[in-house]
Amino acid sequence: MGALRPLVLFLLTVWLGAAPAHAERRVALVIGNSAYKSVPRLANPVNDATLVGGMFKKAGFDVVDTKLDLSVVDMRKALREFGVKARDADVAVIYYAGHGIELDGNNYLIPTDAALETDTDVFDETFPLDRVLFAIEPAKQLRLVILDACRDNPFAKNMKRTVASRAVGRGLAKIEPTSPNTMIAFAAKAGSTASDGDSKNSPFSTALVERLPTPGLDLRKAFGFVRDDVLKNTGYKQEPYVYGSLGGDDVPLVPAKPAAAPGPQASPQDAVRRDYELALQAGEKDAWQAFLRAYPDGFYADLAKVQLRKIEAEQARATAAEKARQAEDEKARLVADRAKKAEQDKAATAAKIAEDARLAAEKAKQIEDAKAAAAEQRRKDAEAAVAKSLADKQAAEKALADRIASEKAVADQAKQAAESKKQVGSEQKVAAVAPTSSPPSLSPQETAKLVQSELRRVGCLAAPTDGDWNVSSQRSLSMFNKYAGTKFDAKLASFEALDAIKAKPGRVCPLVCDHGFNADGDACVKIACRAGYRVNDDNECEKVQDKKPVAIREDTKKRDAERKQTEAAPAKPSASGQVICNGAGCRPVRPGCHIEQTYRAASTLANSEVCN
Repeated sequence: MGALRPLVLFLLTVWLGAAPAHAERRVALVIGNSAYKSVPRLANPVNDATLVGGMFKKAGFDVVDTKLDLSVVDMRKALREFGVKARDADVAVIYYAGHGIELDGNNYLIPTDAALETDTDVFDETFPLDRVLFAIEPAKQLRLVILDACRDNPFAKNMKRTVASRAVGRGLAKIEPTSPNTMIAFAAKAGSTASDGDSKNSPFSTALVERLPTPGLDLRKAFGFVRDDVLKNTGYKQEPYVYGSLGGDDVPLVPAKPAAAPGPQASPQDAVRRDYELALQAGEKDAWQAFLRAYPDGFYADLAKVQLRKIEAEQARATAAEKARQAEDEKARLVADRAKKAEQDKAATAAKIAEDARLAAEKAKQIEDAKAAAAEQRRKDAEAAVAKSLADKQAAEKALADRIASEKAVADQAKQAAESKKQVGSEQKVAAVAPTSSPPSLSPQETAKLVQSELRRVGCLAAPTDGDWNVSSQRSLSMFNKYAGTKFDAKLASFEALDAIKAKPGRVCPLVCDHGFNADGDACVKIACRAGYRVNDDNECEKVQDKKPVAIREDTKKRDAERKQTEAAPAKPSASGQVICNGAGCRPVRPGCHIEQTYRAASTLANSEVCN
């Protein structure tokens, strides 16, 4: 039973870190990054950092800084502060667990807030491994960097390449330290990836805490044991690797303790009790298992089993709590994803409604623009017609004025001739001055043209002013007589009628439009009815009635008699319901006829009755 004492003493040295009797100053910085913001969370780095940090403390290190989930700012601050502590240290160790990346043969450590959307972001959002080596360089005897960062990197999958030839490697790249007494340990060989394992800690960190704190064990041999353990536990899929070189002397992380002087022989029961107390102080599952292997039976064995079950229960509780926390995190993530999808659907619906409204507004604007353009064209046509009529009128008036002036000059000459001959007689004098008071002697065609121009101005004539006093012009003068209350002879274009028409300042004859059109100022505008309505015979919009079939019993004899009578009667042309207006007034279009708009002289649009 006394043979267990050296084993328990060894375990106590490992887990409690009994201070060795040496003057070396040892410092360690432990970093574990799990809670990444741009990629899925890593389960083990925080656990591994906590385990390794505890190992350094129990191994008697003077300073152990354990930092978890560091952003780029926090990581820069931690390295700067640790570099100050390493200046007066003999041994400086940095352990990092988390994501790392290799870019163009250089290795970088990734903080938790890095996004790495492009390859150039690596230079701004990560830390080069050279910066880590710079922090431990002041140490006098040993500089050690342990990287458990060779995991499969999710940043590289979505990273955009700004330079096609730039290489992003798998795992970390091989490195050869330039400073003496410097070692860099990778969790996996360069170019390969490391496993997180199925338990609370990675296979690499588990092997580290098992092998490195062995007192007096050279680091090169300790990492060889770590390599063997990881290969065995991962089915030879992961092989740790060490870069750098040390001198010929052994360089243990924990110096060997001096051999204890032999003391008086104690009783076996006292040895069991002391071993139990040592295991109790260690408080670890491995210590109790070692105690039970040495003392499988007895009072202290029963107490050790109770302590072992207590530890196992605590581990089970911690595992269940971690699983519950992970389940809550997953639940919260799923709820956030559903809320995000609902917001996206809502935004898509709102965008579609807004787009439909925009298209409807564009269509309505196009319709209104077309209406405005049509109205503007009608205005221009009307103004052009008025301008042409005014020009014709002015030309006729100028011609009349010129003729009157000419005739007056002739009369003056005649008067002077008569006076020179001293002819006496009242009849001759009257004959000489009569032309000055009589109407101007215009040709009938010129007079007709002046009357036609004025009739167009007052809205009684639609035909062109060509000087031909035809039936259309006569009807126009008759319409003027009807609406102005005059009684001029419609068969003759007289100066009296011309003066009477000139005296009218505006339209005299009403504007007559075809069926389906309404008068709008001096133009006819088509009547537009909304959906489900139509224009009736009174030029009004009425709702279209749905005809529902009614089942009735017909009198077959009466129906046959009416059919025979209808078939025997000659076909009659049906009325169209249109109304035509001319100089003689307005009347319905005759059966079998219809109205067509045709262009006459001077490009004037007029209505005419066509019978086929």
